[in-house]
Amino acid sequence: MDRLCHAAQVRRGIVRLNRRLRQERGDGGLSPNQLGVLGHLHRCGPATPGEVAAAERQRPQSLTRVFAELEADGLISRGPGTEDRRQSVLTLTADGRRALERDMSERDAWLAAALGTLSETEREVLRLAGALMEQLADADVPSVRAGQNTEGVAQDGREQG
Repeated sequence: MDRLCHAAQVRRGIVRLNRRLRQERGDGGLSPNQLGVLGHLHRCGPATPGEVAAAERQRPQSLTRVFAELEADGLISRGPGTEDRRQSVLTLTADGRRALERDMSERDAWLAAALGTLSETEREVLRLAGALMEQLADADVPSVRAGQNTEGVAQDGREQG
């Protein structure tokens, strides 16, 4: 199996695991978008809504409701920017930090229980899959425009003889 197929299988597994984690999440748990916003503010400090959205690879308007919910729950605060007063800056509150740590510890406990059932071989495969995903994420892959032919590869993807 080539690396790209393997990476696709790993990605599907990660998506399925994330879906399962969302289903297992309790009523008080954070949504994936809330977790992403709080995690970004925890790692990087205060940021504008646009900076958070860019880091999470989302459009700012798709996170507008998430920002409002987090602010209403007291998990983030919003203040004027120092350079541009029209641009608001989001800051993680102490309650937000506690909610993030609680949610992450619940996820860690669930994952530890799930990983505890794996054999040593399965754990090694999981470790290798993680390393493969990191390698692919860091790889400098040239983009190929539709219909453009690359060296020795036909347009249908087969090698030319």
